[in-house]
Amino acid sequence: MHVDIVPVGEVNPGVKREASGGLRSVYDCNVTVHDQQAVPDDSFDESREQYRAEEFIDLAKRVGSGEKNLAITPKDLFYHRRNYVFGLAYLGGSGSVISTYRLRTSSDGGFSQRSAEEIFSDRVRKEVVHEVGHTVGLEHCDNKFCVMNFSPTVREVDQKEERLCGSCQREIL
Repeated sequence: MHVDIVPVGEVNPGVKREASGGLRSVYDCNVTVHDQQAVPDDSFDESREQYRAEEFIDLAKRVGSGEKNLAITPKDLFYHRRNYVFGLAYLGGSGSVISTYRLRTSSDGGFSQRSAEEIFSDRVRKEVVHEVGHTVGLEHCDNKFCVMNFSPTVREVDQKEERLCGSCQREIL
């Protein structure tokens, strides 16, 4: 599998590096990083002061060169009636997106003794693995430690591991 990371807006090089590493370690895939893209026109919703996640997926699918294309952005994303999303992907689709906007907080609430930068890097890796997991056909998993577990808060992202559980791993083999 080839995953093309499509940076949208100003994406830190460390974020691209963490995303690539997370994808390679879990999916053993080829990862490339596309040229930076501008934020999609008309993706900003003024009433919410957020960006529509699906516009970023469309951009990734349109410009990406992989079987799977992942947009990464620092913009705050939402989808339909949800207040925000860390990421979005369509089951079995070729495009997905993650936002780093809400993944960067000062700590993980005392869950570990790691630095804020280490915690942020872990969150990025988990979210890219999660969203690309949806594109390869994985749904949300009930195992709270599986990277495919639904995690609506950073605390829940922090508690899960950066790998697929045995059940999810078997589904993609």
